[in-house]
Parts: sequence; C-alpha cells; structure tokens
Amino acid sequence: MNSTIIEISSLDHPGVEVFSRLTEAQLRNRTEPSKGIFIAESPKVIHVALDAGYEPTALLCERRHIESDAKSLIARCGDIPIYTGTRELLEQLTGYTLTRGVLCAMRRPAPPALDDVCRDARRVVVIDGVVDTTNIGAIFRSAAALGIDAVLLTRNSCNPLNRRAVRVSMGSVFLVPWTWIDDPVDDLTRMGFLTAAMALSDDSIPLDAPQLKRAERLALIMGTEGDGLPHSTIAKTNYVVRIPMSHHVDSLNVAAAAAVAFWELRFRG
Repeated sequence: MNSTIIEISSLDHPGVEVFSRLTEAQLRNRTEPSKGIFIAESPKVIHVALDAGYEPTALLCERRHIESDAKSLIARCGDIPIYTGTRELLEQLTGYTLTRGVLCAMRRPAPPALDDVCRDARRVVVIDGVVDTTNIGAIFRSAAALGIDAVLLTRNSCNPLNRRAVRVSMGSVFLVPWTWIDDPVDDLTRMGFLTAAMALSDDSIPLDAPQLKRAERLALIMGTEGDGLPHSTIAKTNYVVRIPMSHHVDSLNVAAAAAVAFWELRFRG
C-alpha cells in the first residue's frame, strides 16, 4: 500500500496535533492505554522501532526529505498519512529543529508481564524513581550495549517511550525488553535473582566483589542521583554495592554508574 503525502501550510492542520500539542501524559492516554501513542525521531531510530515490530500511525517530515532520508521509511510504513511542509513551519509546529527532519507517531504497546520479561534473564536492572529523561535514555543505551537482559522500572520512574528518552537511547528502548515492577526486591527474589542495591552504606561491598560476578541471576537496583534508593528497599537486598572512586568523589550520575556496573557485572557464563 502507498502512504498518503499531505502538504500542510498551517499549524492547525488536522492530524498534526499528535506531534505538537499533546503532552506526554496525553500521548500515553492513561484512560485508554490501548490508544496510546509515542513519538520516535530520526530515520535511524524509527527504523529500529519498525524492525522491533512497533506500528507507525503517521509521519511528519520536511518536504526535502521525502526523496532522501524519509524515502525508505515511507516505503516501510504502509498506508499512513505523511505530513510534510517547510523546515520553518515544522520548527514552529514542534518547537525545535527536527533531527534529520523526520518524526514518526507509533502505537504504544501494552507492557509485557514481569515474569515473561525475566524468564530467561541473567542480568537485569531496576530503575527506581528516576525521572530524568536523559538518564533513562542513557541507561537503556548502556543496557543494550553491555549485556543487560531486561530493564524494570518502578512506576514513579520516567516512561522509556518519552520522546527525549527514545532519542537519547538511539532506539535502544526498542531493543531491550522492559516493563514495570511494583515490589522489586520481593518480586525478583521470588524469581531466583540475587538483588544488589547500588548505594553508599557502611556495609557495602565493592562492585568487583567475586560473589557478584559469580551470581547466576543478578538484579542491580539503581535510584536517583540525589535521593538514592529508599531505605526500605536497601534493607531487603542481598547486597549493597558501591563503585570504588578516587579524589573524594562519592557518587556518579546514575547513567554513568549504570554503564560501569553493567560492564563489570556482565554475565560471563
């Protein structure tokens, strides 16, 4: 099927509000989650999403990209509207310069069941209360690159399909299985994981401790850079883990700490 190319000349054109006026909460459509949408930006990221099976509903691109950067996307997207206009109009519409001139609205799938995501996993990370979109995207990118089998998020964390999180991750949010988790320590212990809280405490062990590397199934639990993990969570984990550091630096940004931990504790079986 051929997509329909629609030239727009106004910010009020019907159908383009999904790219400009809807907030993240509106895109998630909490009242009817099955109708939720997210936005992927740049041809590379959109191709990754399509490869992973995500369903496109509309494209927005600069007119000059129809026969260049967006051409292969249009060929893959089937019978969906392709909204196009001048660079200047699209900047007014979205509020910023588009990366490579292309945005894609895609259906937001229902998150999979926790047990399904973790069934064959050896290394997982729990993101507890992290709301910064850049950190979420960077953690997913490191998780995909460094052997993390699944990302689990507490419900007070940023949604990984946030537009900026998707962009920062370079599409890695489509590559690593993820879902929500309500009781990280109890749920993961039930599934046979050793749990390790990344936190500063008097009884913490270093990241390169042998018992961590030997673990058949290990769950790293990471909190915000400021408040860290809840004390109730830390108290229930098998281990509290620190990254040894120099020059009296006491902590790293959560995304940087995640990358270090993922590499050091990757499964070596």
